[in-house]
Amino acid sequence: MIASTQTNHPLAGGETASGSHPTVEIAIGQLKSAGLRITQPRITILTALAKSVRPTSIEQLHGELGAGKCDLVTVYRCVAAFEKIGVVRRAFLHDGKAIYELNLGRPTRYHVVCKTTNTTQELDEQSSATLRRALSQIDDTLSAKGYSEVKHLVEFFGHSPSVRHRSARQAQPHPIVR
Repeated sequence: MIASTQTNHPLAGGETASGSHPTVEIAIGQLKSAGLRITQPRITILTALAKSVRPTSIEQLHGELGAGKCDLVTVYRCVAAFEKIGVVRRAFLHDGKAIYELNLGRPTRYHVVCKTTNTTQELDEQSSATLRRALSQIDDTLSAKGYSEVKHLVEFFGHSPSVRHRSARQAQPHPIVR
């Protein structure tokens, strides 16, 4: 017998699920608009992404789903499908590892990644707004030159202040006790 991953989730039929995470409801609507089936693994993955505070790798996402929810290949395939239709945005750590976050109609969030700890921190709103304006001007310029479907990828990498302070404390000479 073949097991079906099709779901009886209320949104699969167009209804609103009471108690559902609103972000997941929006994402499911976009999946339906793109012609993708609403399956339990997709709902589970979207829910985990919605609960995630920071961008997460596919391996971390798979681990957060819990045993038996869906296999790693399913997570890769679903996230790739989500990215293709714009539900998920991909970013990178300084070592090239991809991390993902939901991208649902809100302005693109930009991050700085600590090169020592691989932690991500969202840029402050003022810096993000300045960056969005600059990128919008570049997009407009490229469109005027005939480019279409222009996309960009902006990531910042550095050593976080906490790592720098820790390094400075370790570099200070320790007094000799006799």
